[in-house]
This record gives sequence, structure tokens and C-alpha cells, in this order.
Amino acid sequence: MGERIRTEPLQIDELVQQTRAPEAGALAIFAGTVRCENDAKEVVGLEYTAYEPLAERELERLERDTEQRFGVTVCRLQHRIGPLQIGDTSVLVVVRAPHRAEAFAAARHAIDTLKQTVPVWKHERYADGTAIYIKGCALHAESSDPSVIDS
Repeated sequence: MGERIRTEPLQIDELVQQTRAPEAGALAIFAGTVRCENDAKEVVGLEYTAYEPLAERELERLERDTEQRFGVTVCRLQHRIGPLQIGDTSVLVVVRAPHRAEAFAAARHAIDTLKQTVPVWKHERYADGTAIYIKGCALHAESSDPSVIDS
């Protein structure tokens, strides 16, 4: 398991400490958590899976791209895989920059791009006994499968 794709709970404090930078006056953090409802259905849990070697590389590439594109000091990304419960943290984005505008813009870019390009898939389980894969990163052409929906 790499440092970006993890099976253990994600720790915001740990990532904040790892990214300390005296030249950065802004710290933007985004934490995605498992919610109890999606598309008017009660969510009871979910499981994230990933193609780990490629996901690690893509997260690292996205970090470097975000740093260069927005001129931020550091961008760090982590995504959890495996079974998660309601309220668990599934993804972390930490950006440090000299100023808040760049930090906020970079953090938004990083999470939006991550959802579209990193090979991580979410399988949600619902209270009514049904389950569905939520559309995210596509490694092939769009599916006409009705069991796959947009997130």
C-alpha cells in the first residue's frame, strides 16, 4: 500500500503536519466523508476499490500538476479504500500556498480532477438491500449499464 492510497483511516492532523511550510500563509483542507443518503436512498455503507499502482501514480501526478498550475507550495492527496461506514473520511486534500485564493482554487481543482481521473471506484450499499457502483473515473468508454450512476 502506498502513501496516497490507504486502507487505514485517514488522519487530517498527520497530513497537516507532513505538509508544514514556513513560506505558506494559507492552508486549505478538503475532507470527503461518507454520507448517509445519496439520490434519495439511505446509504448504510460503501466500499472503495482502486487499481492501486495506477491510482498512486495518478495522485502523485495530480499533486505535481496542481502545485505547478496554481503556484502553491504543496498539494497532498490521500484516498481510502476498503469498506467504510457513515461518517468515515474517504478522501483528503491538503494544499498550502502563500495566499488563500490560490490555496482554495488548487484544493477545488485537485478534488474535482481526482474524481474524474484517478482509478478509484465506489460501491454503495443501501438500506433497501440494493447496491450500486457510482460513476467516477472511467478507464473505458461510457457504460450503458443502468447499475452505474453519476456521483
